[in-house]
Amino acid sequence: MGFADLYIAEIAEDYNLSVEEVLNLCDQLGIAYKTDKTRLALEDAKAIISRILSQRHRLGTNGS
Repeated sequence: MGFADLYIAEIAEDYNLSVEEVLNLCDQLGIAYKTDKTRLALEDAKAIISRILSQRHRLGTNGS
């Protein structure tokens, strides 16, 4: 498995979320981490981003 050049803190910043929100997603998805500077495996980063985008789409669709 390859590594993405992304850290938890960077995903939080890129998607305008708190670090705690991204750490919560890691917990929900069973993604191991030590700190917000943990370098993520490519598949883990994709899973987190996919979940963020899915939640935003669902909120946007339901809010209409």
